[in-house]
Amino acid sequence: MRLPVLVLAGLVAGLVPAGPANTRPPAADPLPSWNDTTPKRAITEFVARVTKEGSPDFVPPAERVATFDNDGTLWCEQPMYPEVVFAFDRVKALAPKHPEWKDTEPFKAVLDGNHKALAAAGAKGLSAVIAATHTGLTVEEFRAAAADWLATARHPKYDRPYTECVYQPMLELLAYLRAGGFKTFVVSGGTAEFIRVWAEKAYGVPPEQVVGTTFELKYADRPGGPAIVVEPRFDLVDDGAGKPVGISRRIGRRPVMAFGNSDGDFEMLEYTTAGKGARFGLVVHHTDAEREYAYDRKSWVGRLDRALDAAPKRGWVVASIKDDWKTVFPPPKK
Repeated sequence: MRLPVLVLAGLVAGLVPAGPANTRPPAADPLPSWNDTTPKRAITEFVARVTKEGSPDFVPPAERVATFDNDGTLWCEQPMYPEVVFAFDRVKALAPKHPEWKDTEPFKAVLDGNHKALAAAGAKGLSAVIAATHTGLTVEEFRAAAADWLATARHPKYDRPYTECVYQPMLELLAYLRAGGFKTFVVSGGTAEFIRVWAEKAYGVPPEQVVGTTFELKYADRPGGPAIVVEPRFDLVDDGAGKPVGISRRIGRRPVMAFGNSDGDFEMLEYTTAGKGARFGLVVHHTDAEREYAYDRKSWVGRLDRALDAAPKRGWVVASIKDDWKTVFPPPKK
């Protein structure tokens, strides 16, 4: 039987003979990339309360569910959602097979790099692009296309792979919660299949713990054998009010902790913290223009307005990247 790290540490401490008072070395900091400010203290105090047997707020291990938004919460979402960049690059790669796209919006705008026309196309236009680039393939074919793109695509500001533009403080938080017996889930407006390609390696979150936007699927015979084909119809848009629905469908438990960064996470935070017993919600606030980006109420990517106003009223912790994180990204890989 494998015991959680926090339990093991307690057992070991109880077996070591006590030395002179105050000579025992302090426990290693589980969140070294967080400044010792209110958000860090709130996280560690909450985890201590819900994982200590006998505590009035104790949560049984089976019920310890923590959900994390992806874009802007676990990795950098500016200047454009990485999956949208992937979709636009797919349009360009597939264009020779679709000559009609040269004269059909929003594909024409993608091919021409016409950002004004893309903005005018709005959510409907973006959905058309996502459907055209993500469907008609088997699940394995789509995953291969996403993996190939991620292997070469680089963030325009940091010149490093998108999967290295993950937030070091949040990686530590994921590991800390898992050590405390929590099961960590990614709950994203991005498509589940795109995130499943890389989430386990980047976050330690396996494919079955990724909840995202999904398309209808069909079982079909293919030349290589039976396969699951992605159909061009949305099954669930896992954003806004869709996030609690996705959580209920895929997880089956109301989370104990939830982490987001935008108004698209409002309902997930609300649903989580409205539950009985001890609950925790945290909003990542992008306030660091020097090390990352500074944006909130007026941003078209990761807009944070309603949730920012609601946070103090609902007891949600707001973590400022500028003030509460010592570092933003992990060191570059050599």
